[in-house]
Amino acid sequence: MNVPNMLTMFRFVLIPVYIIVFVNGYTISAFLIVLLAGLTDVLDGYIARTHGLVTPLGEMLDPLADKSMMIVVILSLLISGFIPWYAAAAFFIRDIGMIIGSAIFHFRGKKTVPANTMGKLTTILYYIAILLIVFEIEYAIHYLWFVIAFSFITSAIYIAKFKALNSDS
Repeated sequence: MNVPNMLTMFRFVLIPVYIIVFVNGYTISAFLIVLLAGLTDVLDGYIARTHGLVTPLGEMLDPLADKSMMIVVILSLLISGFIPWYAAAAFFIRDIGMIIGSAIFHFRGKKTVPANTMGKLTTILYYIAILLIVFEIEYAIHYLWFVIAFSFITSAIYIAKFKALNSDS
């Protein structure tokens, strides 16, 4: 267990903290917890790459921590009426599909595609969407739809890279 993996585990701990804060009506504070999770994601990735601390465990847990936090955030925004169910459904279809697909291929011994610029950009765009939604900016839901569409494009790119990486297997 190295520092980047501990930071990833900390993100898992932040999920129930976010839920408690959000459920108690502290929407802005809950958003700050999401931002903290995002910052630890950037930090753990930076430390892992610059200090040669990338591990198979970290490669598996890091995206799982990110996706778990985002699923909880989108679910909480749905339940509280901030976003429509069909936007949440589109998000869930994509992210849960990516989690299940990644797990299946990981356990079948397939090579995985590491996080890339498009995936990181998608995450940043989701953070912006959450910010706009939490502050109830007029065009927030339209922007969320843009991010959802963009996330499906990045998933298609990921799948194409995955197929190319594993074409010799």
